[in-house]
Amino acid sequence: MATSATAQALPDGYDATRNAKADIQAALATAAKEHREVLIDFGANWCPDCRALDVMFHSAQVEPLLQKDYLVVAVDVGQFNHNIDLAEQYVNLQTSGIPALVVLTSNGTLRTATNDGSFSNARTMDPSQVSAFLTRWAPSASQ
Repeated sequence: MATSATAQALPDGYDATRNAKADIQAALATAAKEHREVLIDFGANWCPDCRALDVMFHSAQVEPLLQKDYLVVAVDVGQFNHNIDLAEQYVNLQTSGIPALVVLTSNGTLRTATNDGSFSNARTMDPSQVSAFLTRWAPSASQ
């Protein structure tokens, strides 16, 4: 995981071989040093809405917000059979669907989770809607 806000590479899809719990812990440690939040993106590569959200994360409108305010951790949930115990600590996948987003403060406190399924229709969203969510939950918004 990068230790500089300017050098953080956004995840490229969901890697089933990664240790998601360790990735979250590393992101929390870096977030504390950089005064950023941790954005956990629960999803899967087979999911069209997850792929649509990934495209928006890399867009000119959204990526700068992610780079400035968040450390992003993509967590693969497979066919809802992978990392489910981890997901259940933060979000209700039964109501959220995927992608499901979770924002944690740098000390691990849950700020929000998209339990309402608000991103499960990411194919119908545009970057301004993603930006609005990120702006609402950015670290500066909690002060």
